[in-house]
Amino acid sequence: MTRAEFLAAYGAVYEASPWVAEAVWPPSGDLAAAMRAAVDSASYEQKLALIRAHPELAGRTAIAGEMAEASKREQSGAGLDRCTPEEFAQFQRLNGAYNARFGFPFIIAVKGLTRADILAAFRARLDNDPQTEFDTALEQIHRIAGFRLADLPEPKA
Repeated sequence: MTRAEFLAAYGAVYEASPWVAEAVWPPSGDLAAAMRAAVDSASYEQKLALIRAHPELAGRTAIAGEMAEASKREQSGAGLDRCTPEEFAQFQRLNGAYNARFGFPFIIAVKGLTRADILAAFRARLDNDPQTEFDTALEQIHRIAGFRLADLPEPKA
């Protein structure tokens, strides 16, 4: 696999952040662990940019269809494209409150969760302090990346 092929295949594992895949080229060993280490050793600014690269749940980019394909599949799989008007209104209120409090979108690995699960987590995490929520967002991003990697073939040398 060439560098260009690797980046094409794995560059979107971390949302709109191909620098993560670039950091682990050439791949060797546990790709998930290497990508996680690249993020964990990144600067605060890089981590914040990574968090901010994620779309809001049931937010404006989802409505406009402007999300990455993986995010569309993930949100659709959790039923976020089928919100009732009341649920949609709750998501909009919570997105606004969360962004105002923390300065980045709420992030949760939605795979296996219902809309009610996601809304409950949203409400609970609004009470977190900013550092806890920053760390939680990164941990959720690692979970999302793990799910995305599991759907991709192992890179070939």
